[in-house]
Amino acid sequence: MGRRIATVFGGSGFLGRHIVKRLAQQGYTVRVAVRDVEAAMYLKPYGNPAQILLQACNVRDSEMVARSVEGADVVYSLVGLLSQWGKQTFDAVHVEGAHNIAKACAAARVSNLIHVSAIGANDQAEAQYARTKGAGEKAIFHAYPKAVILRPSVVFGPEDDFFNKFAAMSRFAPALPVMGAPLIPEVSFDGDLEVNLYGDGGAKLQPVYVGDVAQAAVNAIDNETAKGKTYELGGPEVMTFMGIMKRVLKYTQRKRLLAPVAFPIAKILGGVLGFLPKPPLTGDQVLMLESDNVVSEGTLTLQDLGVEPTLADVILPTYLGRYKELKNQPRHVERRL
Repeated sequence: MGRRIATVFGGSGFLGRHIVKRLAQQGYTVRVAVRDVEAAMYLKPYGNPAQILLQACNVRDSEMVARSVEGADVVYSLVGLLSQWGKQTFDAVHVEGAHNIAKACAAARVSNLIHVSAIGANDQAEAQYARTKGAGEKAIFHAYPKAVILRPSVVFGPEDDFFNKFAAMSRFAPALPVMGAPLIPEVSFDGDLEVNLYGDGGAKLQPVYVGDVAQAAVNAIDNETAKGKTYELGGPEVMTFMGIMKRVLKYTQRKRLLAPVAFPIAKILGGVLGFLPKPPLTGDQVLMLESDNVVSEGTLTLQDLGVEPTLADVILPTYLGRYKELKNQPRHVERRL
């Protein structure tokens, strides 16, 4: 019997690389379907010679998708966008692309399809990202009812675009934002005047470690109990935006102000910044933050896929330390004999 084959759409991304590595360690031949093969070459050393195969594929092209899933035992659908540009729209990738993958898996009789969506996915949501993620889930289940859908909260790890973004910002910005602070500060008087600029700490998220999400994705293979079900993946702690910024400053050992940013102001900022080629914030992302990005009560979670969530405070110091000020770095003195 030959080696099992896994196809990973979007395998060169942040989460994808961790899934590819785990699949290779388990002996799979891993077919990584990506738009840019050259940019994915770094994945080759994750396996033995000829174990990691790179294949050009655009998920909007149903014929390319069909070729990518041919002969596969398990398929991962990881392709997603945080912002749109050109033909790479939320609808094209999150809905049309997901549907193409599910249809191809059904036609090829693939045994396992695991699709990564996001907490907050809902085809009736106001935010276009969440709305198309929800529509993508419906398209997946329509074409392939036994798919496993994973909805992570904000995913963090050494290559993330969340904690790293704010840690890099702390190098030059005089302040870090607390998204979701009240528009008008809360004032109280109980003997002394107290002004609360941050309300209850702003938007709430439940950051989940990329290694935990990758392990859950691998544990879902051939898991008959998981088929046709949706799992929400969050870390062990719900954090406010202020709590997240405080962690960034703690592990970068920097002193910065925390700037309260109310959602109406954030929407204006997102509307302006959204026109940049790689926007740091969009209006759609602000809409997403207005709803708590946390695991729903009573839903299936990481533990149901055999994974105990890792504390953020265990992982964050291992990669945010590189943003420390040089004066805080240990000095190495060379001694000449």
